[in-house]
Amino acid sequence: MAAAETPELSADAELPEKTQPSTLSLVLRNKAVFWGGLLLLAMVAVAIIGPFFTVAPTEQNVISRLKPPSAAFWFGTDFLGRDIFSRVIHGGRVSLVVGISVAVIATVIGLVTGMLAGYIRWLDAPIMRVMDGLMAIPAILLAIAMIAISGATLTTVIIAITIPEVPRVVRLVRSVVLTVREEPYVEAAIAAGTRLPAILIRHILPNTIAPMIVQATYICGAAMLTESILGFLGAGIPPEIPSWGNIMSEGRTYFQLTPWIIFYPGVALALTVLSVNIVGDGLRDTLDPRIARKMRA
Repeated sequence: MAAAETPELSADAELPEKTQPSTLSLVLRNKAVFWGGLLLLAMVAVAIIGPFFTVAPTEQNVISRLKPPSAAFWFGTDFLGRDIFSRVIHGGRVSLVVGISVAVIATVIGLVTGMLAGYIRWLDAPIMRVMDGLMAIPAILLAIAMIAISGATLTTVIIAITIPEVPRVVRLVRSVVLTVREEPYVEAAIAAGTRLPAILIRHILPNTIAPMIVQATYICGAAMLTESILGFLGAGIPPEIPSWGNIMSEGRTYFQLTPWIIFYPGVALALTVLSVNIVGDGLRDTLDPRIARKMRA
């Protein structure tokens, strides 16, 4: 029998290319994103599902006022006999709505404004001077002034927290655009007669997505902290709507007798902001081109 012929690879035969992991797989591979995202999802799930299994946060029971944590009241009660566990869960909804809303609104406004300021040269100076003026105003004072004028509503709180965050986004996007607009492929698109909107959407916008995702996570965490500070100062969400800030504000008078009124909403706020910041750090490490290149190696 003739010996079986073994196929020989020709010199110009193509070798199989090494498949590169996708961005999603790199993100999920990052432990900070995984554990931080898991903790954040747990907090979101509790805030969404929890109120369906708890009593009304405004239900008062004077007989059970200032009760310590027990089987009947997991987190104890406040000075009006309201269940702290129920109020903390309902307060999570307010903080998450404020954080996500501020992050989305500030990111969208800052992204558009930053691209215009960075690409259109004659718009750069006036836009950035306005942003510098907004950054010179302390965020808390601006929020308190707006709430004092417009009233303490959820919409007013979101707008008041969003305004100081927009300049930070604009400065970040502008710095990216100033670098990208000098790239050869952008100059080639200009030479080919591509319209300005197409250049911004096709060539400039994709380069800003990675840093904007990271910045949005930090804005979300900062917004939740600012909302809690305003609530603690009595200038945030109305007292009849439970939020982590006004729960702690109402409990500070009885702190020496009933520290649990402040402790549990404080822990919930700390865990939520911590999870958001951990996710932001993980996304920064993954989406940064230099660090991502090391992870692929």
